[in-house]
Amino acid sequence: MDLEQSRKVADEPRLPVLCQPGAGKSCAACCGLYNYADSSRESLTRRLRARTRRFGEMTKTGDGLERYAKEISAVEDLRKRYEVIYCCEYLGFLDEQERRVGCLLHPAQNSGIDRRVGSFYGQELCAGYLCPSHQYIPKHQLKILIKIIDDWYLYGLCLTDIDLVTTYFRLLSDKIGEELKPGVFNNQALKDIAREYFNWKISWPFRSPDINRLGKYYFDGSQYMISRIDYEIFDQVRSPFDPIFLSLSSCFSQADEIEQAENLIRTNIEKFSSCYPTIF
Repeated sequence: MDLEQSRKVADEPRLPVLCQPGAGKSCAACCGLYNYADSSRESLTRRLRARTRRFGEMTKTGDGLERYAKEISAVEDLRKRYEVIYCCEYLGFLDEQERRVGCLLHPAQNSGIDRRVGSFYGQELCAGYLCPSHQYIPKHQLKILIKIIDDWYLYGLCLTDIDLVTTYFRLLSDKIGEELKPGVFNNQALKDIAREYFNWKISWPFRSPDINRLGKYYFDGSQYMISRIDYEIFDQVRSPFDPIFLSLSSCFSQADEIEQAENLIRTNIEKFSSCYPTIF
């Protein structure tokens, strides 16, 4: 590597910490945030708000953490989608605006004191764990995701759904004929188009009503299965958007719905590609 190349590498912005990349978003999926039977935004907001208040009130004394944990077990609905995944009781809001979720035991929240030794997984495992998205989603796509989503609930759902992210950006790149760079999304119009797509993780009109479904996974207590769409019953071949349909927990009752779903995604991609040349 010559001097010029070394400077380019040094000048390239580093990837922020994915779970806490900055104000306005965060992810706590690995702590079981979306594993509760009711993992709706409204339910999780109430849960995290109550925990944050209790934690602040109860953990000022030596036995506070133990009393806090016992009270959480007594007052919360702890039913889970998947019993194997632990739902950490020390998740809460990290800011007064309730825009970031995370560990209430983390040293950043406790004047530099690491209190995670009292958690289920312990300090070492909590500090060292990296979710699969770090490995399987390209860095430039992660930077784009951080740039366009400013919502803790949506950010965590999308960040941990590898197929949802990589399939979409591959389709966009194939359409415009080049790899997308994070700087592209400084443009508000393109950012809004991409955000429309990722918002479908919550608002997709063909989403299965089954509360045990999360993305392509279906949970049944101690087991999980990967869902599939049976296109043959509609006399259709597998859709080119099948990975996206599964990530969006799709459930179709007739062939027309598949066509409508494909048109939604196709229109979004066409809108992006039509807007792109006028800007770059």
